[in-house]
Amino acid sequence: MTTLRLTASDGHELGGWLATPQGTPRGGIVVVQEIFGVNSHIRSICDRLASEGYLALAPAIFDRIERDFECGYSPEEIAVARGFIPRFDMEGCLRDVDAARARVSEAGKVGIVGFCLGGSVAYGAAARLDGFSGASSFYGGMVNKLVSQPATCPMQFHYGADDTGIPPENYEAVRAACPEAEFYVYENAGHGFNCDQRASYAPEAAALAWSRTLDFLARTIG
Repeated sequence: MTTLRLTASDGHELGGWLATPQGTPRGGIVVVQEIFGVNSHIRSICDRLASEGYLALAPAIFDRIERDFECGYSPEEIAVARGFIPRFDMEGCLRDVDAARARVSEAGKVGIVGFCLGGSVAYGAAARLDGFSGASSFYGGMVNKLVSQPATCPMQFHYGADDTGIPPENYEAVRAACPEAEFYVYENAGHGFNCDQRASYAPEAAALAWSRTLDFLARTIG
């Protein structure tokens, strides 16, 4: 496991966390962060994917705003992290994601998994970038604004039924626009239910969503 530097197509340099599996990788995965940066949770996702045999890389997509930003989940930290949203640039972010994709493509087919903001980015990458073979999106609140452009690879979506920030009309619009996608709504789960560092962590939903994600990646990536 290591930190590294990437260079996007516009010359922007950004950091990232790379987790390398033992033996020959079965493929590459780009992991896209929540609004909290490439923090310990996102690094742990990369490490878990590496333990499953994937070369996993989380690009620091907030480096365009503030280099090396990461935080936890206290109310104060959440307030700071939310301040990045008005300054977030999807176009630049997709260039950063594409640089990460190119880096892990040495491992074979490439997938993308994103959480929160990253869940929306995962869809954007699947729709607007070449080179992805599968995309899994966790509670991406902006996907409904992106689905007018269809994804070019298989998609999987995970939403919490109790997510106060993503109401049913939001994710049902995604379901309607993406009838071929795998689509899951988890009861008794709110926003961020997959993160074991958040108060909203829902262990049963997280375990089921993770097992479905690994199955999806095995079928689409290797």
